[in-house]
Amino acid sequence: MSLMFRNTRVGLALKPVFFQTARIGISSFMSTVTAERPFRVLGLQQVAIGAIEKGPLSHLWTEVLGVPKIGSYRAEKENVDEDILRLGNGPLAVEVDLMQPLNPDVAPKVHVPPLNHIGVWVDPLDKAVEHLQALGVRFTPGGIRKGAGGHDVCFVHPKGNEKTPLSGQGVLLELVQAPPEVIAEYERHAGP
Repeated sequence: MSLMFRNTRVGLALKPVFFQTARIGISSFMSTVTAERPFRVLGLQQVAIGAIEKGPLSHLWTEVLGVPKIGSYRAEKENVDEDILRLGNGPLAVEVDLMQPLNPDVAPKVHVPPLNHIGVWVDPLDKAVEHLQALGVRFTPGGIRKGAGGHDVCFVHPKGNEKTPLSGQGVLLELVQAPPEVIAEYERHAGP
């Protein structure tokens, strides 16, 4: 896997979005609780990238890009050994998890696909799971549980099945209960 960053392309791609955001107002992009959806998505919580050996990933992200490592996590049950990095500051910073399997022949295979999963802050998590299950969303086994970052989490399965046809459309999606400081920061920007 290789990453390329080209400032000119990024700058050109973001410029129209920035001007559109300025005209519409930032609160137009905030997720809200409705009668039909009893939870909010507050922001991107994490991106998890896997490889058979995390050393080259860690070198890229920490040494080349300068993203600080803030911790590590190892779990036999999850078949994972990961470095936890933090991109940005404050409660809305994004966690970047660089993962390798403890045993590449055992599931879950945290290195397949290389972009393993993304996590989003939600509030409240229990209402989100209950609502999504009622809609036919398929979840991975394990239910709501403590994740690597210490927050309650639950995973939307990347593939649907006959009983629960809705899914992450090929991407494992982690729903993460937002802590009070993320909720407060989100509401601070929500406006009236």
